[in-house]
Amino acid sequence: MKRIVLKIGSNVLTRNDGTLDLTSLSALVDQIAELHRKKMEIIVISSGAVASGRSEIAVKGKLDDVSARQLYSAVGQAKLINRYYDFFREHGIACGQVLTTKESLGTRRHYLNQKNCMSVMLENKVIPILNENDTIAVTELMFTDNDELSGMVAAMMDAELLIILSNIDGVYNGSPDNPESEVIRVIDQKKEVSDYIQDHHSTFGRGGMLTKYRIARKVASEGIEVIIANGRRKNILTDILHNHTETVCTRFTASPKASSSIKKWIAHSDSFAKGEIHINAKARQALLGKQAVSLLPVGIVRITGHFEKDDIVIIKDENDELIGVGKTAFDSEKTTELIGKKGSKPVIHYDYLYLTTK
Repeated sequence: MKRIVLKIGSNVLTRNDGTLDLTSLSALVDQIAELHRKKMEIIVISSGAVASGRSEIAVKGKLDDVSARQLYSAVGQAKLINRYYDFFREHGIACGQVLTTKESLGTRRHYLNQKNCMSVMLENKVIPILNENDTIAVTELMFTDNDELSGMVAAMMDAELLIILSNIDGVYNGSPDNPESEVIRVIDQKKEVSDYIQDHHSTFGRGGMLTKYRIARKVASEGIEVIIANGRRKNILTDILHNHTETVCTRFTASPKASSSIKKWIAHSDSFAKGEIHINAKARQALLGKQAVSLLPVGIVRITGHFEKDDIVIIKDENDELIGVGKTAFDSEKTTELIGKKGSKPVIHYDYLYLTTK
């Protein structure tokens, strides 16, 4: 059985005027249903709620960005999930709504609760349909976009494949509008192509191709294959899975070494960080060496921020370069007391450390 996380972007599900494109939505549900019948487990991260809500309401007066998003998503999410429900019911398949926030995934306990919820749904043949709960999220606590959420969910649920559907065919080696540009078909862990990407935000979504690229590379480094493809193409999902080599898309090859569950959580938790730990050159060299090591107090030069035991912190070197993310064994006060000392237990054990530059 193959477990797939499928992220569907706003521009795949909405027309230019912001109304839901029911033809596109119905076609994707048909494909998901076919994969479901073939015993594949599908988790859907669906954009489109805010865009569909915007087309339903004539707002009186001017709203600030947060209030507008809350209003549109409250109406649009109900509309969107009802459409999914009706389309899946035609196939005799149950679906369920899962709304989440960035804050609710910031602790390991809440993270595992969410994982358990979706695991139970999959065990009972229910297709989870996720979206960020924009009705209660505020700007500073929001995901960058649903691309970020999809990456976290793929890692959380130990997916074998993450498919990100946009309104273009993949990552190009130039501007997608340039007829001479071509889709880069395969990107491995050694191939860096970010300089090629002409980043711009979509009409209704918050993310751009550069965000998709960065999320895809991170997820692939954790042992999960990632595909960026055009959700407007006919039969795109079935073509990707059945005619993989000929389908126009960008495939990020998975690292042969999969990360542990806890490391996957930590890898996607940098935006939850409560503080920073700055290390010296010797500690940097040790962490980035071939041998797995923990972060010891002797290598710490200073800390910033206030954090409790088990909080997520960012690790930087003396040049302020990001080295990694980890779950700390001590609070900020105790860590401050231990700075530069030898013989203490690790501030961050290797099992709870994700290195971004290794």
